[in-house]
Amino acid sequence: MALRKAIPNSITSMNLLCGVMGVIFTFNDRPDVAFCMMLAAAVFDFLDGLAARALDAYSDIGKELDSLSDIVSFGVLPALMLHRTMAGLSGAGIFCCLPLVLAVFSALRLAKFNIDERQHSGFLGLPTPASAMICGSLCCFVFMEPSSAPARWCATVWVLPLLACVLSTLLICEIPMFAMKFGKGMEADRRTRARRIAFLAVALAGAVLTAILGLHWSLAVLIAFLGYIVVNLI
Repeated sequence: MALRKAIPNSITSMNLLCGVMGVIFTFNDRPDVAFCMMLAAAVFDFLDGLAARALDAYSDIGKELDSLSDIVSFGVLPALMLHRTMAGLSGAGIFCCLPLVLAVFSALRLAKFNIDERQHSGFLGLPTPASAMICGSLCCFVFMEPSSAPARWCATVWVLPLLACVLSTLLICEIPMFAMKFGKGMEADRRTRARRIAFLAVALAGAVLTAILGLHWSLAVLIAFLGYIVVNLI
């Protein structure tokens, strides 16, 4: 029994480890590798919940460990990636610290999720992994495609702080957003299924567009999660 409950927690710990490694690569000016660590953390974050449901191995310590891991991988890491990306801009000065507010609102979002009994099969507000993917993919794409339009947009000192503020607002808002959760008791209604299909269609379109344009694959991730927000808002 103890071993069965340790499996999801071990997977969650890998999420945390990937987040810490992402922070290290961020401070070594490798946002591309940091984003790969964020993606790996997201995979482990998905798998730990899947394992907990499959093994019926829920625990209080697992719930707390999951939140602590998420705040590093999907709160601190994306905020630092925005900070470091902005720090390289001329004239940024102290304004490069403004995106760090995203870490605070990510922590508020996770704390709210832990005590909100309405979010078992879906979310109220933007989930932290989605927010992190937008930040991480944007920073990675700007690093890999410095002459691209997104890179030129981010060269102004107000774009990244504005992005952090918009995402922070979405994190703590009460807008219902669907979750990609599957398993017993997780049956989706017609609206949720339609939203999932629309999200997957946007993600596929983004991947095709990125391939056609010959741009870095992080653009496909950025398009997919911006599409996630748009689908939910519509």
